[in-house]
Amino acid sequence: MNPSLNHNQRGEPSGRMASPLLASTRAVLAFDADDTLWDCQTYFDEAERQMSQLLKRFGERQTIADELYQTERKNIRLTGFGCKAFILSMIETALRVSNHQLSGEEMAKVMEAGRQTLLLPATSLPGVEQTLQYLSDTGKFRMILFTKGELLDQQNKLQRSGLGRFFEEVYIVSDKTEEEYRHLCRQEGIQPEQLTMVGNSFKSDIQPVLQLGGRGFYIPFHATWQLEQTEEYDHPQLVRLQQFADLQHYF
Repeated sequence: MNPSLNHNQRGEPSGRMASPLLASTRAVLAFDADDTLWDCQTYFDEAERQMSQLLKRFGERQTIADELYQTERKNIRLTGFGCKAFILSMIETALRVSNHQLSGEEMAKVMEAGRQTLLLPATSLPGVEQTLQYLSDTGKFRMILFTKGELLDQQNKLQRSGLGRFFEEVYIVSDKTEEEYRHLCRQEGIQPEQLTMVGNSFKSDIQPVLQLGGRGFYIPFHATWQLEQTEEYDHPQLVRLQQFADLQHYF
C-alpha cells in the first residue's frame, strides 16, 4: 500500500552534507510521531480506564482491557491503526461485554471517552522542539516525518503540535512494514542504508529499518500499546536513548 503524502511542510531546500553517523550525502533522518514527538498512548490508556469504569458491573478492569485488546487485534486488518479504529473497537467491546445491556446514555459515554483521543493536544515532549531545531540547523540531512495511523487524525495532530515546519516531507501510512520502508526509500531516492529512523516503537520504527540495513535511534516511551510490544535485541546499527534531546550528542 502506498503512503499518503502531505507535501513539504517547510518548503525550503535542505543541505546534504555528510554526517558522522550518516555517511551518505543523500541521507534521510525520519521521525515517528505518536509517543516520539508527543504523548499519545497516555490518552488511549485513559479512555480505556473510563470505559472499564463504565462497564465495572460487567467485569474487572483487567478483564475489560483484555477484551478490548482482543477486539482491536481482531479488527486491525479491517480498520487499521488510529483513534477512529480504537473508538469502533471500544463500542464493539462494550456491547459484547454488557451483552447489549448498556443504555443509550452509557454507550454515549463510552463513545465520548474514545472521542477524546481525537482531541489530544499533541504538545511536544520535553526537548523535542529544541532538538528538532538543532538538527534542522545543522543542514546535514533531509528531515521527514514517517508515521502510521488515520490520515486526517495524524495531520490534525501535526498541525496542533506546531512541529510541521521541521519536516520537508510528511508520510502517513496505514502500517509500518518492511515494504512501506522500502517504498519510502524509493520515494526519497535512497538506499535503505541511507535511512535513519527515530522512534519509540521497536516493532514499528526500529526493527523493519534494521532488517533492511538502515539505522535506528530507539527512544522508549513510558507506555506501550500491547500490539506494539515485541522482543527487543541489540544491533550494531541501533542506538538506545533515554530521551529525545540525547539525539544532539550523535550529530
